[in-house]
Amino acid sequence: MPFPPRRRGDIPPLLRAIRGCLGLTAAGSLLLSPVALAQQGATAPEAATDLETLTVEAEALSVITEGTEQYRVPLTSTATRLDLTPRETPQSVSTVTRAQIDDFNLDTTNDVLESTPGVTVERLETDRTYYTARGFEISNFQVDGLRVPMPYNNVHGDMDTAIYDRVEVVRGATGLMSGSGNPAATVNFVRKRPTFVPQASVSASVGAWDQRRLEADVAGPLDDAGRVRGRLVAAGMESDAYLDRLSRERRLLYGVLEADVTDSTLVTLGHTWQQNDTDGNMWGSLPLYDSAGNPTDYDVETSSAPDWSYWDVETHRSFLEVQQELGDRWSLKGTLTHLDMLSDTQLFYIYGTPNAATGRISDDQLTLSRYDRHLEQWVADLHAKGDVEAFGRSHQLVVGSDWSQSRNQQRSRYPTADFDAGGQGLPPLDDWNGRYPEPDAWVAFPGTDGDATVKERSVYGAARLDLAERWTAVAGARLSWADAVGEQYGSSQETDVDNELTPYAGLIYDVTDSASLYASVTEIFNPQTEIDRNGDYLDPVDGVSQEVGLKAELFDGGADASLALFRTEQDNVAQPAGTRPDGTAFFTGADGITSEGVEVTLAGELAPGWQASVGYTYLEIEDADGEATNTYIPRHLVRATTSYRPAALDALKVGARLRWQDDIERDRDFAEGKTRQEAYALVDLMASYDFSDSLTASLNLNNVTDEAYLTSLKWDQAFHGAPRHVMANLTWRY
Repeated sequence: MPFPPRRRGDIPPLLRAIRGCLGLTAAGSLLLSPVALAQQGATAPEAATDLETLTVEAEALSVITEGTEQYRVPLTSTATRLDLTPRETPQSVSTVTRAQIDDFNLDTTNDVLESTPGVTVERLETDRTYYTARGFEISNFQVDGLRVPMPYNNVHGDMDTAIYDRVEVVRGATGLMSGSGNPAATVNFVRKRPTFVPQASVSASVGAWDQRRLEADVAGPLDDAGRVRGRLVAAGMESDAYLDRLSRERRLLYGVLEADVTDSTLVTLGHTWQQNDTDGNMWGSLPLYDSAGNPTDYDVETSSAPDWSYWDVETHRSFLEVQQELGDRWSLKGTLTHLDMLSDTQLFYIYGTPNAATGRISDDQLTLSRYDRHLEQWVADLHAKGDVEAFGRSHQLVVGSDWSQSRNQQRSRYPTADFDAGGQGLPPLDDWNGRYPEPDAWVAFPGTDGDATVKERSVYGAARLDLAERWTAVAGARLSWADAVGEQYGSSQETDVDNELTPYAGLIYDVTDSASLYASVTEIFNPQTEIDRNGDYLDPVDGVSQEVGLKAELFDGGADASLALFRTEQDNVAQPAGTRPDGTAFFTGADGITSEGVEVTLAGELAPGWQASVGYTYLEIEDADGEATNTYIPRHLVRATTSYRPAALDALKVGARLRWQDDIERDRDFAEGKTRQEAYALVDLMASYDFSDSLTASLNLNNVTDEAYLTSLKWDQAFHGAPRHVMANLTWRY
């Protein structure tokens, strides 16, 4: 079983001397015994059988989910950077753990977020994805709690999950830790770290459409004293697809070292490299209706990609952390990260609708493009965290400052008018073989450039205040400065935000020892490039979330349950207001989108061997006029995963995953009426068997009912999701 990574200052010297011999109890205590020694693969002293069990009460070392079968975590810091239990966090929080990722082969972040309560994954194209929560696009992402700016709110390619221990999602406005963005949610990817004791695993998978995946993971101490530890994760995947002409290759390498420079100083250095190569990718997707407004009803495998299209993305992400213990109760941590991402693509887009009589698409409806992108980011954070005694009670504080700079350079090239495409256009897409003339001189074609740099810096603080018996407050604020320069495709990106205050306030009342009522008001801001009548930039869009609810620990503390009522709104959204004397348009701020609804979640162990994570969301979304908007987002959403290991046959594990949403629709751009996707449910099944302590085989059957569905209606184009398919896996562990 993998052991949680070591954090200096958490373990007294006596226990450090016998590292690897610690077992972490469910109550958060450290247990030292011959049994714990055996579980960790260590050798007990000869006199160990004469010793009584020694129990040392202490805070949990970490919240590591790998090596366990848990579908919940006891602590989370994504919302406030404070170490809080789910009950102590006055917002809706969900976690997809390593066990869920392994049980259901959630190899990409898209797979993970499709399993997260309250989140929808908008697969608009094969290699570009958006996410939504509570009616808004998710624009805030973190890695190990450090914010990662995400231009355009989308992800290029598939992000592999082999390097992550878990993914935490806090819904609602999250400006305290995320800085600027939308009041949707923050997604925090928590990386695997080095371990106390040696461990290794190799996993091989094969599946539908000739998919092949190999993953290796090695971790442990690198010196006799155990003061230097490391981890190396490698993964590779190749696959065709259910869509015509689509194939993928993905390669990943992650290395991390941590060293105890002194007894109170921990230094960590890591780097991730990932290469995504996709051939036959779609830019945009399939027309949903013809020129007469009739549904096109293409076959599931139909694609709008020519055989020469591709989308390659290479990502390098490096990080350096220095953590200094400041006595028994305080620590100081500094982090510096660098991201370098290169995209290289050849694209083919269909505009409009096919001819109703022939099904053909003419050449003048087609756009060809060569697109290159270079995104470089630097993010730094320094914060101190610890406990304070005041007024006879213990409180937790965090104060810090962060800084980020993102430069996004991109260039699109388009064929000139003298490019000869043959004048034949495309036949009906169901009959198309992907052949279309490919330009042979992309570099000579004129291009449209974009080059913009965004800087943001802030100071922040948060506190968990023990107000009185059963009363707790969580409060904080962030003061931000942001500016941007440059252009993207002829549109100015210049903004300037000074002294933007983002407050955070929550109140928790413990109704019983296992249940709490809570209320919170959280905010976030989003800079705007529009100007007012005087030529000054509009104030940022203000996103505000209000939430009240009930949280409880159920099933003898093995599971967390929550019921939340929420309201989220945007204010000061730019609206056209006229033209200035110099001919430029000016804008004024107005009310934007408002969403409100209900969320119910349950996660954890419901009975011995039975794990579950279930979430239901009801949502209403209205514009400033009170009309329903963003109708491509489902109003009812269910996300559920569960697994069971029977006591009578504990080598066997079985499980199921359910993704259900009600019907969605959107107004058509090129015809009267609406396009509608009926409600659908996707059911996945899994089974695994432990042939020994080291060898496990598993089988996953996805979309068991072979449900036909569209992956999104955010745009006026869409494509079908994957039909029924199977994946088999064999894993060896040391």
